[in-house]
Amino acid sequence: MADKQISLTAKLINGGIAGLIGVTCVFPIDLAKTRLQNQQNGQRMYTSMSDCLIKTIRSEGYFGMYRGAAVNLTLVTPEKAIKLAANDFFRYQLSKDGQKLTLLKEMLAGCGAGTCQVIVTTPMEMLKIQLQDAGRLAAQKKMLAAQAQLSAQGGTRRSVEAPASPRPTAIQLTRDLLRSRGLAGLYKGLGATLLRDVPFSIVYFPLFANLNQLGQPASGEKSPFYVSFLAGCVAGSTAAVAVNPCDVVKTRLQSLQRGVNEDTYSGFLDCARKILRNEGPSAFLKGAYCRALVIAPLFGIAQVVYFLGIAETLLGLPRTQP
Repeated sequence: MADKQISLTAKLINGGIAGLIGVTCVFPIDLAKTRLQNQQNGQRMYTSMSDCLIKTIRSEGYFGMYRGAAVNLTLVTPEKAIKLAANDFFRYQLSKDGQKLTLLKEMLAGCGAGTCQVIVTTPMEMLKIQLQDAGRLAAQKKMLAAQAQLSAQGGTRRSVEAPASPRPTAIQLTRDLLRSRGLAGLYKGLGATLLRDVPFSIVYFPLFANLNQLGQPASGEKSPFYVSFLAGCVAGSTAAVAVNPCDVVKTRLQSLQRGVNEDTYSGFLDCARKILRNEGPSAFLKGAYCRALVIAPLFGIAQVVYFLGIAETLLGLPRTQP
């Protein structure tokens, strides 16, 4: 039991390190995903991920791509810790009979892990989305103000800067949400987060375990590094695309501010219905390739950290199987 606890501690540390490195590397793509998912047909500010990132750098500077990153960097370690600990716990409980875990039991373990992680994921996503989308809303207001001015002046263009909107901070947002809505304000979109994260874990954990197992030289031996890396990338991107429709709905529900002529939603079904009616089925795949590009490196980086055994080195322990 003590060995299991030590192994779990090492996994938690490795998960936290991988999360910090991964978020730093792929956060700009995640910001593009949020802005692409949130824009509706009425006012399209961006045509693609690259267009979004280029316009963000021009209007907000390089660090504008990292708006909201501090929230993720702060909460990604407990999020990874809960997910990994929960998955290990449920796998251990489901394998007490000494039998190899069946695919169904692996999916149940992933389901349990996904359910537990929303404790941290929901408020983290709630705050992150407000910070990420603030730049899109500000750019939209600036564009509309310029169009109105141009129209009023009969087509004569004058360069007049629109007043800059104050940029919210994570602490300010948290304080305002707690004051106006209580703790429930931070957990807006909890149901949509569950509908995204539980299926994601159900797909990811069994898929990774089985893909990783295909590369094992012999029973009980550790898979080569490149096999684990590729298994993490493939399983992560596959699961990310599979649950993207729920991610689109979750992003829309958790956005507190709306642009001009953008729909408001009363719940998951109302949001899904309006997206389907007003934007068509393809809207549920908005940002899918961005999300795949975010998730695949995150889990690939995690496998690098596990393979190098950073936590084991820090704790003076032998390396463990990821």
